[in-house]
Amino acid sequence: MAEIERESMEYDVVIVGAGPAGLSSAIRLKQINPELSVVVLEKGSEVGAHILSGAVLDPIGLNKLIPDWKEKGAPVTVPVEDDNFYMLGEAGKLKIPTWPMPPLMHNHGNYIVSMGNVCRWLAEQAEALEVEIFPGMSCSELVYGENGEVKGVIAGEFGKNPDGTAGDGYEPGMELHGKYVLLGEGVRGSLSKQVIAKYELDAHCDVQKYGLGMKELWEIDPAKHKPGSVTHTMGWPLGSHAGGGSFIYHLDNNQVYVGFVVHLGYENPYMNPYLAFQQFKHHPMVKDLLEGGKRVAYGARAISEGGWQSLPKLEFPGGALLGCAAGMVNVPRIKGNHNAMLSGIAAAEAVVEALAEDRAGDLGGAYDKAVRQGEIGKDLKPVRNVKPLWSKYGLMASLVGGGVDMWTNTFGFSALGTLKHGKTDAEATGEAKDHKPIDYPKPDGKLSFDRLTNVSFSFTNHEEHQPAHLTLKDASVPVDINLPTYAGPSQRYCPAGVYEFVKDDDGSDRFVINFQNCVHCKTCDIKDPRQNIVWTVPQGGDGPNYPNM
Repeated sequence: MAEIERESMEYDVVIVGAGPAGLSSAIRLKQINPELSVVVLEKGSEVGAHILSGAVLDPIGLNKLIPDWKEKGAPVTVPVEDDNFYMLGEAGKLKIPTWPMPPLMHNHGNYIVSMGNVCRWLAEQAEALEVEIFPGMSCSELVYGENGEVKGVIAGEFGKNPDGTAGDGYEPGMELHGKYVLLGEGVRGSLSKQVIAKYELDAHCDVQKYGLGMKELWEIDPAKHKPGSVTHTMGWPLGSHAGGGSFIYHLDNNQVYVGFVVHLGYENPYMNPYLAFQQFKHHPMVKDLLEGGKRVAYGARAISEGGWQSLPKLEFPGGALLGCAAGMVNVPRIKGNHNAMLSGIAAAEAVVEALAEDRAGDLGGAYDKAVRQGEIGKDLKPVRNVKPLWSKYGLMASLVGGGVDMWTNTFGFSALGTLKHGKTDAEATGEAKDHKPIDYPKPDGKLSFDRLTNVSFSFTNHEEHQPAHLTLKDASVPVDINLPTYAGPSQRYCPAGVYEFVKDDDGSDRFVINFQNCVHCKTCDIKDPRQNIVWTVPQGGDGPNYPNM
């Protein structure tokens, strides 16, 4: 195939991803040096369309970036009024007191927000500083310089046929070059994966761990609404099948976020995170809250959970990893947006310093040091053992041992040192012969819903006449290996019904990928036991269109 000729545009800084990390970086760059040329590329149809988060926001990053955010009308208006923790049984609950918990676990001073709306507002602030923001622009490839450094990205390629050839209306996209390229793609970003592998950024860190977060937005009976109320639960219905828990956040306008997180290191291939989420809503405590209300929106997203010991090297020749592209979520706090913003700020400050010293493409370790020794490191390091304790020894060990370890870390030491995570989530998947199927109740269509119906509430759309953005390294693996050995786990771990096994007329099994359903959660890229599924970007603007999420 002949080499495609593309036009190019030159910038000082190219940022991939209009999430909290990318937008914070863009704003900080222009705050320090208004003369810098900065562009932000976003694959969603608009800024915020692909943002899915809990979210209770610790405003530390926002305070640092835009101290007068209240006066400027930031959509951060619902302060946390009360914290509730429960251990659930099938029909009952046990309230866990908050007073023994370390101060870092308390939500006083935090806000219940839609991070999608926060990002929309941040984009307005960035544009006021003359940052160029291009939504609907998927970054499909990296561009490398003469010395092997990242010098830009290819964005805006449209019109390919399903087989990858150029269609009648083919647009080759453009090369956007930057003295620095900052990747803020979020969890398991396709370009970030390539950069981590190429430059071996993870050579000296622990494996990354992940969770799958699913979330619904509900409008409930005003009599049951308590703005500022925050509830977290553990236990039922996951039990011994998987780690994880739920969140219920009351925002304004009689709306409630109901979410469920399943750690993807589970062994039983019959585990179905989506159906566990639907089952959870039938617990009496949740059922009483939601009855009489209506579900407004649904979405799902992977969460980086490796924490401190899983942070890769953050800098690479030509750029850096921001926020969840590297993995900066504080698992016990269930928060990462504040660290994403802080990382964007730190990267911007390192870039400005490097450009002033005419060090294009080389941050000299300044950004990496700022993350590890600054506020992000102080947030992640004290909680580093909670996740491995949970994965290896179960929920109670994590609650007790992790709680003690967090307390001792507030005084600067840990008897546990730094525990290792061990296996990747893909490697943790057990064989079907060693596990029993799990019986989930059928969704009732009132409180609980089948996957395809719920996916319609993510407002997902993919133009069908394009190459599938979900590809297989080996097309034989799903039927020849995953189905007989692991009972075809992709048909259960995907929260959008993308994957299914169907019987052909001759009785043989066939693997089907319904990429149009994909909500870009990246679970398949993470959990496939043979790491055979590769998630790449579809054409720009495709995917979910999350409202107020």
